[in-house]
Amino acid sequence: MPATSSARLLIVEDDPELAGLLSEYLGGHGFTVSVLYTGETAVKEILRANPDLVILDLKLPGKDGLQICRELRPLWRGPVLMLTALKEDTDVVVGLEMGADDYVGKPVSPRVLLARVKALLRRGTGDAGAESTLVGDLRIDHSARTVYLRDDRIELTSTEFDLLALLARRAGRVQDRSRLVEELRGIDFNSFDRSVDVLVSRLRKKLGDDPSRPAMIRTVRGVGYVLMRAAEEES
Repeated sequence: MPATSSARLLIVEDDPELAGLLSEYLGGHGFTVSVLYTGETAVKEILRANPDLVILDLKLPGKDGLQICRELRPLWRGPVLMLTALKEDTDVVVGLEMGADDYVGKPVSPRVLLARVKALLRRGTGDAGAESTLVGDLRIDHSARTVYLRDDRIELTSTEFDLLALLARRAGRVQDRSRLVEELRGIDFNSFDRSVDVLVSRLRKKLGDDPSRPAMIRTVRGVGYVLMRAAEEES
């Protein structure tokens, strides 16, 4: 992934005024920005252009942001940042379940959006100095940002990888949910923020971890989550 200042962004937003404002602001901070005003061709254009990050409005006419996320995720792993109304918690949760990596509420603060874009792009660059982490049958290569379960590669989005890497580095220790939200999103904890819960659900599904009786990523009620070590999984 290129340096943040030279990254290519694709905005999918049907409001020309908002799209123009965001495009001008982000362009002024060194990004190359393209805009789509309809969701109908969004998936095709994202696959063709292969931007470094997509900013996606959920409330699009025709094919909305949720449909786009659903179709896009099996085909493209880059970061997706949703734009959604602040009070539409259900849409936020569903959008995260469909594979979005983060969200910014409307009315959009360009400065907040810029911070979230930079955070997502930084996470996607990897950590060249880090080694692989082994937890049971999981092998996590931090520099290549790849995950293997036994011999099978698990395809994760940028934010799914970041959460699993955090839990793996602290395997066997319960991680406070509010701290995970802060580390992943770079913001103060909001008790209504369910992003981590949705990411855990997505990870369990991809890792084949039974959500009714999870053996790998366990919930500690009222506290957070813990990635179990092999010996603990068997006990």
